Amino acid sequence: MAVDGEKKSSAIAQDFVQFALDAGVLRFGEFKTKAGRMSPYFFNSGLFDDGGKIARLAGFYADRLIESGLEFDMIFGPAYKGIPLGATVAAELARRGRNYPFAYNRKEAKAHGEGGNLVGAPLKGRVLIVDDVMSAGTAVRESIAAIEAAGATPHAVAIALDRQEKATENGVDVDHSAVQYVRNQLGLSVIAIATLDDLLSYLSGDAAADLGAHRERVLAYRARYGAS
Repeated sequence: MAVDGEKKSSAIAQDFVQFALDAGVLRFGEFKTKAGRMSPYFFNSGLFDDGGKIARLAGFYADRLIESGLEFDMIFGPAYKGIPLGATVAAELARRGRNYPFAYNRKEAKAHGEGGNLVGAPLKGRVLIVDDVMSAGTAVRESIAAIEAAGATPHAVAIALDRQEKATENGVDVDHSAVQYVRNQLGLSVIAIATLDDLLSYLSGDAAADLGAHRERVLAYRARYGAS
């Protein structure tokens, strides 16, 4: 059963939600977000914390990217969480016969050796940024600046979960989400493995019979903080 305004969830998204729950990455309870909101669920990608989990995560990114038909020339992983994500997604795509150059940035520029704050393949062409979630869009804006400074084109962003909730600016809620801002104001495509709508669809299904009590709390959170 789909909730009002919800698009039909894909099999990839439903399998990913199940995987995130099994891995302990997606949890229900009461959690404080960066924006100071009390959220009934929490997604902590840092708990994709062994080789098997991060390899399977990369498989979900690859599935979603291939399904989307997005065309790009290379992959960029922003420090810090985007570095292992970008590397493993590049490796998984190469395993499937789609070999892309990969680069990442350092938070602090290196003054010795090769110097600078970019590592890996030279940035060029249409660049796909790979990260876990997008809360305020800060990492994306920093990535865009680095990519443009190198003469390449920021083209798209791939994330694991789109929370579909209002962003904050100067401590005040705004109507759009960080993903909507990146799409509509910065002009980049955003590909998410799953969204809040997908999570709600999962909670409505038979597979989540023991989690049904959380659905109403997630719906109430979306009614209050969901992006328009």
